[in-house]
Amino acid sequence: MSKESISVQEARRVALGAQGFDRPRPASVASADVAAVIRRLGLVQLDFVNVTGPAHYQVIFSRLGKYDRKLLDDLVYRSGEFTEQWAHEASIVPIETWPLLRFRMETFRLRPYNYEKIIRKCPGYPESVLEVIRARGPLTAADVHHPEGTVRRIPNSWHGSIPRATLEAHFARGLLAIADRLPSFARVYELAERRIAHPHFQHAIPHDEARRRLLAQAGRACGVGTAKDLADYFRMKMAEAKPRLMELVEGGELREVRVEGWREVAYLHKDAVVPKKVEAAALLAPFDPLVWFRPRLERLFAFDYRFEIFVPDHKRKWGTYVLPFLYGERLVARVDLKADREAGRLRVVKRFYERGCKTREITAALDAELALMSEWTFKSLSAGPQRAPRR
Repeated sequence: MSKESISVQEARRVALGAQGFDRPRPASVASADVAAVIRRLGLVQLDFVNVTGPAHYQVIFSRLGKYDRKLLDDLVYRSGEFTEQWAHEASIVPIETWPLLRFRMETFRLRPYNYEKIIRKCPGYPESVLEVIRARGPLTAADVHHPEGTVRRIPNSWHGSIPRATLEAHFARGLLAIADRLPSFARVYELAERRIAHPHFQHAIPHDEARRRLLAQAGRACGVGTAKDLADYFRMKMAEAKPRLMELVEGGELREVRVEGWREVAYLHKDAVVPKKVEAAALLAPFDPLVWFRPRLERLFAFDYRFEIFVPDHKRKWGTYVLPFLYGERLVARVDLKADREAGRLRVVKRFYERGCKTREITAALDAELALMSEWTFKSLSAGPQRAPRR
């Protein structure tokens, strides 16, 4: 029996609808609107590269427009509905997703590699850090002692210090959770057993069932995607994902389809719809789930995109911090942006239009979105995470 076929335009509309771009932005944004976006996406990747502002705030703005960033902070650190954990990368996830990620926590490997050598020389140190937090309550890496007889800093490590590497390892293993963020965005760590609501902390889910449920979430958030697309959403190995995808097909959660121009079979979520039209106008952060998996982005939008912030300047094609511009159902331009904090506005370093897209209509729409984003960025900069009270 031949598989159902859909056009690439239909696949694109399905993807945009699944990501929430098929509806107008609300006139005013409430906490429930922000929560609904996170749940629709399944996760929001955290990133604190501060060229324009932290990217996870931008993901919400792209869908809802201007909102108070404190709404997101309160949901993640004060509502009990959401938390941080490694999902795609470090991410915001609904609290009920936390136990689904336990298989990853249980297989976490210590990093950086030289940290293992340090800890072998100080075998009781990781447990002592947990005991300090158990006694004193939520702490940052700056509050935690380092092992006697060692240098606090770890050379050539993004963790920076032994205490932070230890806290991050405990977090990745599910022993610690994130209670808050400082205005500097430094993490405040707390025992997971005190931070994650008891029903979720105690919920033991078989690993294959967890993977199946995560792939179902990925299918819902993508609308349609190949096995690689869906496996990448929660950074799952293909060998782990393929059997679970077949089970989701057998159970009716997904169905196999052929998408025009795609070499691989795609999976369409049972709740996916094809919007009659999409009238979006949004700048997308480099870590937006619509664009983060570049092969899917190119298949859906014929859009070649690379995040070049770590590329030497003379080798960059587009710029340092480039945001694609979604207009209607197409990616029509990209803009290299930088926050000019002295002037209190976003500065356009460069802008590029896709072939045939430099029209008066698109330019006006891009200018309007840039103005809106600039106003929101600098109006919301004063809002930031507040430190959890000490016990």
